[in-house]
Amino acid sequence: MPAGDAFTPDQLYDIERAVRYAEDTSGLHFSVYVGGADSETRPFALELFNELDDPDSTVLVYVDPAGRRLEIVTGSLAKRQLTDTAAGLAALTMQTSFATGDLTGGLVTGVQQLGTHAHQPPLLHASDEQHKL
Repeated sequence: MPAGDAFTPDQLYDIERAVRYAEDTSGLHFSVYVGGADSETRPFALELFNELDDPDSTVLVYVDPAGRRLEIVTGSLAKRQLTDTAAGLAALTMQTSFATGDLTGGLVTGVQQLGTHAHQPPLLHASDEQHKL
């Protein structure tokens, strides 16, 4: 998570904890990038996304605070668990916090929300013993 001097150690810890929560809850990988884009926002976010280790199972949250831009990019496998509607709701949550000047709070809440929405309940398998009467 490249962040430079934008966050205090406590803020970084909170964001990292939100990422761990989202990953543990969903089984997906989450990546957060905060910084300016070298080009247009969406192509830049896609470029960052494609450089990740496992893009198919990843959700990238890209925020350009100066440009007031937010992109959420999901890989092909992640998209099966996280709908565009759910990602849009998380984006609205983040943008609301960003508008009040709370970048860290917006990231923490938004990433947690993405993880919760992407949660896949465990498959329960009935054993053969349970089927015998």
